[in-house]
Amino acid sequence: MTEPDPKPAAGEKTTPPVKIYSLSTCSHCKATKKLLGECTVQYEFVDVDLLEGEERRAIIEDVKKFNPRCSFPTVIIGDKVIVGYKEKEIKEALGLE
Repeated sequence: MTEPDPKPAAGEKTTPPVKIYSLSTCSHCKATKKLLGECTVQYEFVDVDLLEGEERRAIIEDVKKFNPRCSFPTVIIGDKVIVGYKEKEIKEALGLE
């Protein structure tokens, strides 16, 4: 998990909130996290496979609201949902392209 972005300086672009539902063993999930890190974007993530019991069930229900197939990574950028590692779509949603 991360801390919130500091307030931007005047004229600086703000990025929408970013959350990733991922699996700790998923190469596409790792690539998505790496891309966001390279773009210096702060994000929250949940490695669903590392959760247990009720917490895991609750998070899976959250994922299904955004992605009924419950595949990973499921990336939420503001109000946009991107399923899978899609560099161009992710950068566009962040306003980087």
